[in-house]
Amino acid sequence: MSAIFPFAALRPTPKAAPLVASVPYDVVNSDEARALASGNPLSFLHVSRPEIDMGANADPHSQAAYDQAAKAFEVLKSEAPLVVEEIPSFYVYRLHMGNHVQTGIAACFSIDEYDRDLIKKHEKTRPDKEDDRTRHMLAIGAQTGPVFLTYRASKAVDGIVQRIATGTPLFDFTAADGVRHLIWQVPSNENQAIVDAFAKVDALYIADGHHRAASAARARRHLAAKGAGEHDRLLAVAFPDNQMQVLPYNRIVKDLNGMTADTFLERLERTVPMRKGTSPMPMQKGDVEMYFSGEWYTLQLKTPANGLDVDVLETTILQPLLGIKDVRTDKRIDFVGGIRGTQELERLVNSGAAAVAFSMYPVSVKDLMRVSDAGGIMPPKSTWFEPKLRDGLLSHLI
Repeated sequence: MSAIFPFAALRPTPKAAPLVASVPYDVVNSDEARALASGNPLSFLHVSRPEIDMGANADPHSQAAYDQAAKAFEVLKSEAPLVVEEIPSFYVYRLHMGNHVQTGIAACFSIDEYDRDLIKKHEKTRPDKEDDRTRHMLAIGAQTGPVFLTYRASKAVDGIVQRIATGTPLFDFTAADGVRHLIWQVPSNENQAIVDAFAKVDALYIADGHHRAASAARARRHLAAKGAGEHDRLLAVAFPDNQMQVLPYNRIVKDLNGMTADTFLERLERTVPMRKGTSPMPMQKGDVEMYFSGEWYTLQLKTPANGLDVDVLETTILQPLLGIKDVRTDKRIDFVGGIRGTQELERLVNSGAAAVAFSMYPVSVKDLMRVSDAGGIMPPKSTWFEPKLRDGLLSHLI
């Protein structure tokens, strides 16, 4: 069973929602965040990326940055304004991206269940990133970026969602990237039905937001002296697995580990079957498209049915040929979310910012669940979920 709780959301007014809503803090760098928030004093990026208001060389992990986040949060509460719901509620959150539609339940979930691995994980987290979001949560007294959960689709949950989504939404706007966001506040007489439906959900899985979840658990330990309270719960939106859209998470490597271009190709040909590529997007699991010296090549990894292409790429090519011993820490490798397209891989290689790029076939939600159920860990940056939730629309005060 999965515990789920309504919460008294801190949220913008419907008129302010399109201005407040911002992309998750961790999908943009400081310069990108500064550009997105430019000219919009209500953008939640002023809270989630406070360094954008502190000068070009500001340290985003300094105490001054967390103090700035708290100050920006207070200003936003007043200026947007942000209001606190009088009654704890659930919310239905729908995303439209082109022809893709997915609808989830925004709520609070149990950090006890997270700590006991009943909310299942598939990635390791980095202590420095946990430190950052833990300090941010404690500074502003809120969880503001919902974790992205998935679960095996439930007809009971689907039925409730369909009922709620026939009403008038609280928020309905299309963001600058073309994604439409609709949020309905669930009437309180439906709360028990949602609790009962999730009690029959066998497990929840973190799709995106491992660091936000780990940071919420750490913040809870800091606040334990306060006794039981909202800090025992985790803000998230849970979507059924059959509505999820997973894009690839591609790889670039900045140099050839001392090899010439000819030597690299010769060694690669002895390692895996390869041919000139016809498309920059792999057509099936087990294939990787490589961009190198202005051309695309298809690499046939022959990944086992219960394996992951990213694992085989790492053990077959990245480690032995390119000398990438630890993809989590090696500065010679970087990751490019599938939303940026294969044109970004070509640009990076053509500009000299990378020596070689690998376009991956997307990992399936079924694979994610299989690995999580076995207690396994996927390589970092294995999945890129789209569309993304927006920060600032529903915040959870702790």
